[in-house]
This record gives sequence, C-alpha cells and structure tokens, in this order.
Amino acid sequence: MSRVSGLLTFFAENNQLGGAIPDFDFSYIKEFSVANNNFSGPIPDVKSKFGADSFTGNPELCGTLLSKACPPSPPPSKKGSKHSSADRFLIFSGYILLAVVVLLLFALYLFKKNKSKGETVKVVKKGKVATASKEPSRTSSESKTGGNRSEYSITSVEAGTTSSSLVVLPSPVVKDLKFDDLLRAPAELLGRGKHGSLYKVMLDNATILALKRIKDSGISAEDFKSRIQRIDQVKHPRVLPPVAFYCSKQEKLLVYEYQQNGSLFKLLHGSQNGQVFDWGSRLNVAASIAESLAYMHEQLQEGGIAHGNLKSTNILFNNKMEPCISEYGLIVVQGQDQSFLSQSDSFKTDALGRNVAYSTFKLDVYGFGVVLLELLTGKLVQNNGFDLASWVHSVVREEWTAEVFDRALILEGAGEERMLNLLQVALKCINPSPNERPSTSQISAMINTIKEDEERSIISDP
Repeated sequence: MSRVSGLLTFFAENNQLGGAIPDFDFSYIKEFSVANNNFSGPIPDVKSKFGADSFTGNPELCGTLLSKACPPSPPPSKKGSKHSSADRFLIFSGYILLAVVVLLLFALYLFKKNKSKGETVKVVKKGKVATASKEPSRTSSESKTGGNRSEYSITSVEAGTTSSSLVVLPSPVVKDLKFDDLLRAPAELLGRGKHGSLYKVMLDNATILALKRIKDSGISAEDFKSRIQRIDQVKHPRVLPPVAFYCSKQEKLLVYEYQQNGSLFKLLHGSQNGQVFDWGSRLNVAASIAESLAYMHEQLQEGGIAHGNLKSTNILFNNKMEPCISEYGLIVVQGQDQSFLSQSDSFKTDALGRNVAYSTFKLDVYGFGVVLLELLTGKLVQNNGFDLASWVHSVVREEWTAEVFDRALILEGAGEERMLNLLQVALKCINPSPNERPSTSQISAMINTIKEDEERSIISDP
C-alpha cells in the first residue's frame, strides 16, 4: 500500500487490520483514518495533517500524537553476534583445511613424478618383457603443431598388485626409448574407430611415432603378447611391425614408426596434392597386399595369422611409397566373426538356416575384396563395405559394368579387360558364402596373372 502513488483518500476504520501502519506518502493524502483496528507500533510521520482521532481504537499504537511513548528499540542480540563470530571462524577454518589438503596432494604428485623420472624400458630380446618399476598414470598431451589435445592411459593388469609392462622390440627407431618419453610426448589424435584410437606422438628427440590404443582385441593379454612378438619375428617387408607394445586386461597399446606418406584411403579419397594414382600403381598395390596376406595366412611355419580388420586405412605407404599392412593381428574375432558381416542375414546362416562358424581368414579375404573395389571404383566405403559391394553387384547385374570403374582410370585409358578381370577377383572375395571365397594364395596368383598381362600389353604397345 505504501507504494501506491497519487493516493488522496484512505479510510480503513472499524476493521480488524493489524501490524504496522504502512509508511504512506502523506504529502498528498487529504483524508485518512485507521481508527478502531489492531494496528501496532509507532504512528508514521503524518506531516501534522491528521489528528489523534484518525488513529484511536488501536491499543498497540504509540507516538506523540496519542500522548503514548513508544518503547526503545532492543539492542542487538549478543547471542546472534556470538553465532555470527562462530560461523565466521568455522568458514575460515574450512578454507585453511582445504588449502592444506590441496598442498598435500600437489606435494604427493611432485613426489611421484620425480620418482618415476629416468626409468628406462629395456629392449626385449626374443620374448622377454621389459618391466617398468612404477605403474604409470593417465596422461594427456597437446600437439606442438596445435592439434587436438588427446588422452591415453597405461594401467597395470591388476591395479596395486602387478607392475606395468612395456615391451620394446629391437628397433633402431626406439633404441633408447624411456617409459616417460611416451607419457610426456605431445599426442595428436588422428582417428577414432570401433576398436580404439590412433595418435601421432612426437618424442623429445623429434622421433615421430604412431600410437594405437585398443579397447578390446578379443584375446587375453598373454596371447596378445605372444601374437605381437610372433608378428615381429616374421619380419615381412610389407607387414608393418610395432616397435613397442603394452597390454593389460583392460586395454592394449601399440607403438609404430609413423609413416609420413599416409594411407591408401587418403591417397584414394583425400587431397591428391599433385599425386597421380594410375592403374599400374593400383594394380601393384593390389598384388603386393595379396602376396603379403598369402604369406601371413598360409606360409608361416607355426600356422597363419589373420589381420582381423583389413581396410584401406590400414594400408600405409613407407618412405619409398611401397604399401605396408599396419595394425596386423590386433583384432581377433573369435566366435563373433559375423559381427563384421552383421548387415546381411545371408552371412549369418547357411541355406538350411544353421549357424555358420566364420573364419577370421575369410574375413580378411572379404576385407581385401572391398579394398579391391575401392581401387577400381575410387568410391568411399561405408557400412563395413556392404554399401559399395551392393552397388557394384547391382551395376554388374544390369550389365553396366563399365560404369563401375573410377572415372580417372577411364580418362587415363587403362585397359578395360584387366580392370574387368580384377573386378571378378573382387567379386569372388566378397562372395556372401565365406566357404566360396578363394584363399589368399589363389587371390595372389590371379592378381599376378593380371599384372603380367598388363606388363605384356605395355611392352607390345608401339
């Protein structure tokens, strides 16, 4: 009520109103009365405009107008003051305690960091494991070139009971590698996929490494160690071996020499930067990868090793622009191979509707078939290759086979007969029935025949 402006008349007598009388602006009010109510407290300053009769009948009102003195205001409560002081003391004490805890945690961090410095990871000799004496913690780093800040962790197999182990394989690239070098190095995230993440890591000595963090490889830590060490012992020139690795129950870490020339995927689908990826080069890549797979599948003394996740992003070019298969043997699809082919029911059951046990080797054949389709069509792969495979099948079925090939190959004048022959190899590799797919040695032989025909045609041309 006291906020009402322009009020001229206010009559509220003979009611049961209580509390203090609102502090009206009595400068403008002409008529006013609150007599016979239950108001209490002092009468406001009425500017000598109204008499006692405007306030009579309110026993709890006081003031000179009613000749009734108002009691003095009570002093501030000492009890409240004591409480206020106590509250301030508790708050101040809490801040001090928090600061002490932060300082202790920081001191503990510095102590652990200094303790871990200088711990060298020894180079492993054929199957022995170099063990770091301290469990490393999660770390994140930022690329010096302004790349994305990235994170990876190296945790022990059983926290608190087993020390972490980084196996460094004999290699001139990481001859004097220290455990802390990986933890301190700036790491640029290159990609993230279904099975893990890939980072570009630069060490203090300017050595550039590729670090693969795997979430789940499908095999135990011990089997993984044996598998990677065996791949390193193979020493195939077209299979890129890791230079170091780490594994636990939760995750696995692979370190490779970084390949500056990028991947087959980048060469096919990225910026060309003046590079010409002609038919002869594509055929050479196909022949080289087929020969490498045939060797890894069928020519090892103790049984073959499948790749498990073959695709164009895992085919890298070394400093001589020779194709190499990376991330070999990291993923094993034991009893769950059909997840790779989950988009088609025909890959899950045979003609009688029975479950079919799929071989990881046959998955490699399928993956290689998709790579061949990429080389021939220049098109991106999506949906584990099913979209590209379905499109190629539909075009061939309509007898528009020439429409399949990359326009760059057509403009180049590449031999259509050899391209058709390679397309037939690709179609055999992506056969819906795994048992009908050729072996990698058969694939290698077929592609080498096409390559020889291509070489003869070049010689015979005037």
